[in-house]
Amino acid sequence: MGSRPGSAGPPEHNWPVRELVTGARRIVVKVGSSSLTTASGGIDEQRVDMLVDVLGGLAAGGREVVLVSSGAIAAGLAPLHLRRRPRDLATQQAAASVGQGLLIGRYAAGFARHGLQVGQVLLTADDVTRRAHYRNAYRTLRKLLDLGALPIVNENDTVATDEIRFGDNDRLAALVAALVQADLLVLLSDVDALYTGSPSDPSSRRIAYVGDESDLEGINITTPSKSKVGTGGMVTKVEAARIATGFGIPVVLTAAPLAGAALAGDDEVGTLFRPADNRPTARLFWLAHATAPRGRLHLDPGAVAAVVARRKSLLPAGITAVDGSFAAGDPVDLVDAGSGAPVARGLVNYDAVELPALLGRSTPELAAALGPGYEREVVHRDDLVLL
Repeated sequence: MGSRPGSAGPPEHNWPVRELVTGARRIVVKVGSSSLTTASGGIDEQRVDMLVDVLGGLAAGGREVVLVSSGAIAAGLAPLHLRRRPRDLATQQAAASVGQGLLIGRYAAGFARHGLQVGQVLLTADDVTRRAHYRNAYRTLRKLLDLGALPIVNENDTVATDEIRFGDNDRLAALVAALVQADLLVLLSDVDALYTGSPSDPSSRRIAYVGDESDLEGINITTPSKSKVGTGGMVTKVEAARIATGFGIPVVLTAAPLAGAALAGDDEVGTLFRPADNRPTARLFWLAHATAPRGRLHLDPGAVAAVVARRKSLLPAGITAVDGSFAAGDPVDLVDAGSGAPVARGLVNYDAVELPALLGRSTPELAAALGPGYEREVVHRDDLVLL
């Protein structure tokens, strides 16, 4: 589908549209399963090669490129004689274990034509929420770029469980863009832009620019993916754009065949989302967007005020109740005991089974009764983000 005349967008803007794209030095590109594979499963070599040529040209021109690629499960369907994408997790993992090797092999051969080495990086949500894992993921990606290699990132479908999955690679791409502090995120799919209605409706117009949430008012973004092998749709892409732009990263949304034109800054292609002006702390941004809480800590009014208004660490004395089963280092929601509303999320320093005996007690009291190891915060302010 090509761009249509009469594109919609803000009539006036004072931000450099083309320069946001052409001036980007570090670019994260996400491509969906439907853009890489055939309808019946298996790798579409021509589609892969077209994408590789665009990205290889960018890298050869001195840009740093990180590719977030779906397609492992879809690529494994045909070799395993599966007619459609499986619904159960075990079969998805089996398909991914076959397809990931085929996919990365095809990428390696394609980028080798451009003199580029690729590096495979498979991530789960745990890899970006735990401090040590987060640092390791960043160091690996950073070192690959420093060595002139092109990182290819995917969710580690072969080991990810329902509890630790990202859910879709649009979201993963936004989080990777934040992790590497990218200058641009490009989301490629089977739809060439965001439209005012269904792309199949001739009266729908392309939305050229999204400056803020007001530009999305009245827009139906529930358009599903046209593919039977992908999992995403326009909702996941707009949400990924919200995540990335909230971190100060501009986002271009378009179809894979139009990647070259979009990356050249063509205003007639795709949808460009304007970035927020201020970039938050990277790891806390990830904590807010990449984690699913494993439990809930209920806070009294004093603790809520300390955490939210004064940005203090959470101490045992301010906790009234504990929900869930979690271990030290897991993400938990901090909840206002009065309203039941989450006010913050943080990485907890205690196992769930330890906390009930500590509630309502001061840290000096706990240290005197149980030892100096208990004179510590339940959630340190450096591991806490307000919701």
